[in-house]
Amino acid sequence: MASKIVKKAVIPAAGLGTRFLPATKAMPKEMLPIVDKPTIQYIIEEAVESGIEDILIVTGKGKRAIEDHFDSVPELEQILIEKGKSEFLKLVEETTNINIHFIRQSKPMGLGHAVLQAKAFVGNEPFVVMLGDDIVQAEIPCTKQLIEQYEKTESSIIGVQPVSRDVTHRYGIVDPHESLEGGLHKVDSFVEKPDPGTEPSNLAILGRYLFTPQIFNFLETQVPGAGGEVQLTDAITRLNDSERVYAYEFEGKRYDVGEKLGFIRTTLEFALMRNDLAEDVKTMMKELLIDSEMGAMQ
Repeated sequence: MASKIVKKAVIPAAGLGTRFLPATKAMPKEMLPIVDKPTIQYIIEEAVESGIEDILIVTGKGKRAIEDHFDSVPELEQILIEKGKSEFLKLVEETTNINIHFIRQSKPMGLGHAVLQAKAFVGNEPFVVMLGDDIVQAEIPCTKQLIEQYEKTESSIIGVQPVSRDVTHRYGIVDPHESLEGGLHKVDSFVEKPDPGTEPSNLAILGRYLFTPQIFNFLETQVPGAGGEVQLTDAITRLNDSERVYAYEFEGKRYDVGEKLGFIRTTLEFALMRNDLAEDVKTMMKELLIDSEMGAMQ
């Protein structure tokens, strides 16, 4: 019998980051900063705030910078102590006081295969999967919301939110069977990137999952799909045939940092939330708009 307590998280971070080339040729896309913090750190902070105690990051070739970021740097810490820069020392220490493990996905065989690498780490426990392309700001952390739903249902929970119909082809989409109270849905099926006009709903899977360990039974036997990759969505569909998988409309604002325009927007919005940057950024944005308009008139 699986434990009811969710204490483990898996963060797949083995992707090539081709959308951000050439920046990601030598730097993991997960290390691209939103203002002054790598995107993956926002994900890990959400996990910790949700009560997660152990985190496994699934990496790939060229991802050593992620491990270095969450490792201690005694030389840097000593210099900061000597120079009395306690505020920077605190920022550095925040990235090292977390129980993080690493495993490498030897081949880029898809998200499902990346999650499968966590089987030994997870054991017979429920766990969350958190994708780095989605940052969620919410009063109650998104992952904690999923955990609260799991505590009620003891079933796998998939985080979803409505998206515009014209972009459903970019996401995994749920085909809801029945809508329950509190944003919970029973699901008939899960469709990976449906062709435009064929989507069963506009409820998109947005980078947060909570699974029972039974998901590994289906990942191990999942036939590779599009692109020769093991699709997580296909395994979820098969799990749903065996035991109930729910979709949950989580509360909070989701930021898509997996594509360029979303990344730029997120950076600007996060800068505007900072007391030390907001006014200067507003002034800069106004100046840039004026310069752009003047340039267009010339």
